[in-house]
Amino acid sequence: MDEAGSCASGGGFRPGVDNLDEPPNSRIFLVISKYTSESVLRERFSPFGEIQDIWVVRDKHTKESKGIAFVKFARSSQACRAMEEMHGQCLTPSDTKPIKVFIAQSRSSGSHRDVEDEELTRIFVMIPKSYTEEDLREKFKVFGDIEYCSIIKNKVTGESKGLGYVRYLKPSQAAQAIENCDRSYRAILAEPKNKASESSEQDYYSNMRQETLGHEPRVNMFSFVGEQQSEFSSFDKNDNRGQEAISKRLSVVSRVPFTEEQLFSIFDIVPGLEYCEVQRDPYSNYGHGVVQYFNVASAIYAKYKLHGFQYPPGNRIGVSFIDDGSNATDLLRKMATQMVAAQLASMVWNNASQQQFLFGGSSGSQLPQIQTDVALPSCKKKAPPDTPVKERLFIVFNPHPLPLDVLEDIFCRFGNLIEVYLVSGKNVGYAKYADRLSANDAITTLHGKILNGVRLKVMLADSPREESNKRQRTY
Repeated sequence: MDEAGSCASGGGFRPGVDNLDEPPNSRIFLVISKYTSESVLRERFSPFGEIQDIWVVRDKHTKESKGIAFVKFARSSQACRAMEEMHGQCLTPSDTKPIKVFIAQSRSSGSHRDVEDEELTRIFVMIPKSYTEEDLREKFKVFGDIEYCSIIKNKVTGESKGLGYVRYLKPSQAAQAIENCDRSYRAILAEPKNKASESSEQDYYSNMRQETLGHEPRVNMFSFVGEQQSEFSSFDKNDNRGQEAISKRLSVVSRVPFTEEQLFSIFDIVPGLEYCEVQRDPYSNYGHGVVQYFNVASAIYAKYKLHGFQYPPGNRIGVSFIDDGSNATDLLRKMATQMVAAQLASMVWNNASQQQFLFGGSSGSQLPQIQTDVALPSCKKKAPPDTPVKERLFIVFNPHPLPLDVLEDIFCRFGNLIEVYLVSGKNVGYAKYADRLSANDAITTLHGKILNGVRLKVMLADSPREESNKRQRTY
């Protein structure tokens, strides 16, 4: 990297170009002030572990810093902890803007990953077939807080395949587990959920993954018997509904193998999809998958609508609930309101006229109901439109933006809101505040939370001047 200044002082090991990503995710990418020195970076980041090298990216001609740097650690867990603790911090008392810290992706990929990236928190392990999910949790909880564990099972016999997933709350915890767990578990970072199986992980558990679409068997080899019957004749949507365990997780089975990308595209039709996994049975050509939603209402709706759905044409998929131990009575009690919220969000997003019809479309209409577990403050008045802007927030929505009046109702609750608006054609928006404390309260309360079936990322926005001066990255 000829335009990066570096120092590996003290005679320490300096990695070559081929070792920049060894071990994986051990390099962090920094957005810093152009005046930040390399010595300051070393001073602030050395407490997290052994630094092998530092690169400050400089202009080829002027040799001035571009405000970008890379720090290479000896271990992945050190880099992840540095990202978690330093992202959004100021390096020196004189700094007016906090730095941004990401895990640098491999040189061939070109994209960086932040602390919210699930790819960094989920690991794939080999386990004894006698293990239960509780056993798996007990073995791996020593490395950090676990969000969930799952064991891959044979869909016909229900027997464990000796493979499982563990998702941690923090990337550093997942990295610690990979580095320090017993070698017999052969722990690695799990493959991205929405990506076809094409990474180096495939060599490790290729028998558990479906190959690319080009290797699919012909559809007519796996058609169900009795295809001339009506579409759902083999799948009674109401059968055994009362006896079936209800949860946010669904099992998907098909006579035609499918990829994770295909599975995601099918179940993302229903709002609130959290993740999906494809599981390959090495003893059959069937397709197996697991789908999880953020709420039970979406899962029930997906089960009802997609059980028996033909994909590809001529092949019907089977969808059933996976018993995760949840209380079905409590889940059903919440289902109606959650379903209405998901449906309203979908209607409003797809048709602006629906928003006017549903919510009145006038300033005097009643505020829309907000479905969330977040404890929101009471409504407050907006600041006058001509009030000076003290802070701007950048908002990212997944899977789609919230209606504008819902956004205004949410963000005005922290006081001093001047304006909130959406960027046309994008899943992003901005909120302007007349007070920095109000903006910080909004970030603390809303970042990473789910409202009306939509997950929000809320962070400080770059200044308009900086955004206008941004150029396409060439490094």
